[in-house]
Order: sequence, then C-alpha cells, then structure tokens
Amino acid sequence: MCRRSESFDPAATTIGSRHPRGDMTLPRVGILAQRVKDRPNHLGVSRCEIVDVDGLRIRVRGLDAIDGSPVLDVEPFLQSMVPKRADVTEPTWVASVMKNYF
Repeated sequence: MCRRSESFDPAATTIGSRHPRGDMTLPRVGILAQRVKDRPNHLGVSRCEIVDVDGLRIRVRGLDAIDGSPVLDVEPFLQSMVPKRADVTEPTWVASVMKNYF
C-alpha cells in the first residue's frame, strides 16, 4: 500500500511564476508550465497501465504520481482522443461508439 510521506500543506502551494527548479539562469515561467508538486489545483492527469483489478483495488504500472497520492478518477484512454499511438489497445466496440462523437 502506498503511504504519503508528507501531509498536505495549503501554505506550500506554489502560485505565480518562478525560475524552473530555482535556476536563476532560466526565465521565470508560470507554475502551470512546470512540474511542481505543490500545484494550485493539486490535481494531475497521468496515463498508466492497469495490471490487475481486485474488488475496489486497482494495481497499475507507470503512474506518474507521488507515492501515496489519492486517485480521484479512472477513465479509459481512447485512441480517438489523442494523437495516433501504436501502443493503444482498445476493444472493438470502442470504434463504433466513437464513430459519430466528433
């Protein structure tokens, strides 16, 4: 089981712009253009592989998250929603459902 090593601290939330990684030789850019753990919305989106489902427990591989982060939602990764990728496997029914989506 994942454990979060630190507790949530709203005061640690990074807002505005800053030099990436504190490197003053780099230009200041907005916080949403950087990979900062204390983001204003505290939400992230990550694509990963589902390895196993056991009741309400889902085991994944390749999740881009801090250990212990809560998972708020799980959604399908649909090829029609992203640029073409060779590594996406979908059930055959997805194509018929998405045919008239756009």
